[in-house]
Amino acid sequence: MPRTDFNQLLEAGVHFGHLKRKWNPKMAPYIFMEKNGIHIIDLHKTVVKLDEAAAALKQIAKSGRRVLFVATKKQAKDIVAEKVATVNMPYVTERWPGGMLTNFPTIRKAVKKMATIDKMESDGTYKNFSKRERLQISRQRAKLEKNLGSIADLTRLPAALFVVDVQKEQNAIREAKRLSIPVFAMVDTCCDPTNIDYVIPANDDATKSIAVIMDTVTAAIQEGLTERKLEKEKEADAEPAKEKPAKTTRARKTAVVKEEIADAEPVAEVVVVEETPAE
Repeated sequence: MPRTDFNQLLEAGVHFGHLKRKWNPKMAPYIFMEKNGIHIIDLHKTVVKLDEAAAALKQIAKSGRRVLFVATKKQAKDIVAEKVATVNMPYVTERWPGGMLTNFPTIRKAVKKMATIDKMESDGTYKNFSKRERLQISRQRAKLEKNLGSIADLTRLPAALFVVDVQKEQNAIREAKRLSIPVFAMVDTCCDPTNIDYVIPANDDATKSIAVIMDTVTAAIQEGLTERKLEKEKEADAEPAKEKPAKTTRARKTAVVKEEIADAEPVAEVVVVEETPAE
């Protein structure tokens, strides 16, 4: 897997942090300097941390598990939805539905409700409702699609959570930590990195910065998916084809039985002697 390009991060403005007065002291290890009242992130550490996160995400994808991306802020939602869709991973870019992880069965019921409505439309049941009822069902379907459409394929809890803006997505992080789901996140200088398993120190407000980080992350996931596909193909090729037993026809069975009878040893004749009753 290729290393992250330092100059690419620099051009995208990944190093720009928040105002000095808004900083979180726990981010001190990732801050290079302060300039004009703004903290500058150490991009050398960003490169190392981003490579670590990309390698871990690659292994998750290679093992066939899913990564849930969460980015509900205006600057990030469209970029994340576009990038993540290319690797077919679930994402949340609208409001985080409370209890999505800790109360996952309920969320699955809501997703199944969408499938039920779609089935009603296809089999003609939908036409039996009144105009007002159809309108209500359509609105309900549109609302479910907006909030849960991007996680329709998520049939079980994700193996990891990737978050853009730790402060805004506190509820998602809290649920993930409660279920021991590892959290990957872009962490700015104003955020607390304590609950993040894979910290990526970066500017989480600029669209260019978010885009370049997402490019690296999705490329790693795609690489993992490709390797998984190749391994499956190799296993399929290496597995010897099972030879099917030749079908025995009725005539063949009869011939075999005759051969067995002919080869069998002749049975000795039994002579029955009639006893003469004593006079």
